[in-house]
Amino acid sequence: MSIQELCIRNMSEKKPFVLRIDPDKLKALEKWAADEFRSTNGQIEYILDQALRKSARWKSKSENNNKEL
Repeated sequence: MSIQELCIRNMSEKKPFVLRIDPDKLKALEKWAADEFRSTNGQIEYILDQALRKSARWKSKSENNNKEL
Protein backbone atom coordinates (compact mmCIF):
# COMPACT_ATOMS: atom_id res chain seq x y z
CA MET A 1 0.00 0.00 0.00
CA SER A 2 1.39 3.42 -0.97
CA ILE A 3 1.89 6.29 1.45
CA GLN A 4 -0.88 8.21 -0.29
CA GLU A 5 -3.29 5.28 0.18
CA LEU A 6 -2.34 5.05 3.88
CA CYS A 7 -2.95 8.77 4.38
CA ILE A 8 -6.35 8.58 2.70
CA ARG A 9 -7.23 5.50 4.75
CA ASN A 10 -6.19 7.19 8.01
CA MET A 11 -8.15 10.33 7.16
CA SER A 12 -11.31 8.32 6.57
CA GLU A 13 -10.90 6.62 9.95
CA LYS A 14 -10.69 9.87 11.92
CA LYS A 15 -13.70 11.13 13.82
CA PRO A 16 -14.28 14.89 13.86
CA PHE A 17 -15.28 16.70 17.05
CA VAL A 18 -15.55 20.26 18.32
CA LEU A 19 -12.83 21.61 20.60
CA ARG A 20 -13.37 24.67 22.76
CA ILE A 21 -10.07 26.39 23.50
CA ASP A 22 -8.94 29.71 24.91
CA PRO A 23 -8.02 32.07 22.03
CA ASP A 24 -4.55 32.78 23.44
CA LYS A 25 -3.82 29.06 23.75
CA LEU A 26 -5.00 28.55 20.17
CA LYS A 27 -2.64 31.27 18.92
CA ALA A 28 0.26 29.66 20.78
CA LEU A 29 -0.69 26.25 19.41
CA GLU A 30 -0.93 27.60 15.84
CA LYS A 31 2.53 29.16 16.14
CA TRP A 32 3.97 25.95 17.58
CA ALA A 33 2.42 23.97 14.72
CA ALA A 34 3.83 26.37 12.13
CA ASP A 35 7.27 26.19 13.74
CA GLU A 36 7.22 22.40 13.32
CA PHE A 37 5.67 22.49 9.81
CA ARG A 38 2.42 20.86 10.95
CA SER A 39 -1.20 21.88 10.68
CA THR A 40 -2.89 22.94 13.89
CA ASN A 41 -4.90 19.72 13.85
CA GLY A 42 -1.74 17.70 13.25
CA GLN A 43 -0.04 19.43 16.17
CA ILE A 44 -2.95 18.65 18.49
CA GLU A 45 -2.82 14.99 17.42
CA TYR A 46 0.94 14.92 17.94
CA ILE A 47 0.65 16.39 21.45
CA LEU A 48 -2.14 13.97 22.39
CA ASP A 49 -0.19 11.03 20.98
CA GLN A 50 2.90 11.94 23.01
CA ALA A 51 0.87 12.43 26.20
CA LEU A 52 -0.95 9.11 25.76
CA ARG A 53 2.28 7.22 25.13
CA LYS A 54 4.03 8.86 28.09
CA SER A 55 1.19 7.85 30.41
CA ALA A 56 1.16 4.31 28.92
CA ARG A 57 -2.50 4.70 28.00
CA TRP A 58 -2.08 4.06 24.26
CA LYS A 59 0.23 2.25 21.90
CA SER A 60 0.32 2.72 18.16
CA LYS A 61 -0.77 -0.05 15.83
CA SER A 62 2.84 -0.55 14.71
CA GLU A 63 3.97 -1.04 18.33
CA ASN A 64 1.22 -3.61 18.84
CA ASN A 65 2.18 -5.38 15.59
CA ASN A 66 5.85 -5.55 16.68
CA LYS A 67 4.86 -7.36 19.88
CA GLU A 68 3.06 -10.03 17.84
CA LEU A 69 6.19 -10.78 15.74
